[in-house]
Amino acid sequence: MPTTYGQFCPVAKAMELLDERWTVLVVRELMLGSRHFNAIRRGVPHMSPTLLSKRLRTLVKAGVVERWEDGNRVVYRLSEAGRELEPIIESLGVWGTRWIPELGDADLDPHLLMWDVHRRIDLAEVPDSRTVVRFRFPEVPGAPGTWWVVIDEGEVDLCDVDPGHDVLVTVRSSLRTMTLLWRGDLDWPTALRTGQLQLDGPAHAVRAVPRWLKLSTFAPVPRPGPERDTTLLTVRA
Repeated sequence: MPTTYGQFCPVAKAMELLDERWTVLVVRELMLGSRHFNAIRRGVPHMSPTLLSKRLRTLVKAGVVERWEDGNRVVYRLSEAGRELEPIIESLGVWGTRWIPELGDADLDPHLLMWDVHRRIDLAEVPDSRTVVRFRFPEVPGAPGTWWVVIDEGEVDLCDVDPGHDVLVTVRSSLRTMTLLWRGDLDWPTALRTGQLQLDGPAHAVRAVPRWLKLSTFAPVPRPGPERDTTLLTVRA
């Protein structure tokens, strides 16, 4: 049964819908562009398919999410009411980054991190030809330790198996370092200067990588200041 607070307060009424486990994260996924069930699942990998179906039905019934069929596929998107939640979710993310920065080992997930990274590629900055960026997390055992982001003709694919294309740049770091960088807790010059992250590839590509990879939607907005020192983007053979 959904939680009821027995209060007329609009905050209480809103939370009767939103404070069920996973609900806000489902809204987050729709806000970030996921439109199909399996795509939403990639953003909430620890959520069971049954519970995701239930939460989507609840959000559709509440008028927060719209559902329709596109051929053989079911498509979800935020309604007008759902879109009005976007600045609230963004503020929660920024607040969490600022005031709850601690990350335990259980919070680090290469699948979720790389799913987020691949959908925040700045296509305007990437070369027109097929571009492959490989990510390696040496301490992560097995397949989840290596990922390929393939950018081709305006499309971005995430592969956990070698797609067989030439790799332009390899990003090497610990999973924690890449997560901190993605969240905006660590900046590129510091990660490179301290050796926490290495970029392997031709000089022109290595220098461009920080422009290709946008940060999390919830990362703090950098303050105006001097341009970043690109000489720190060292090239490795």
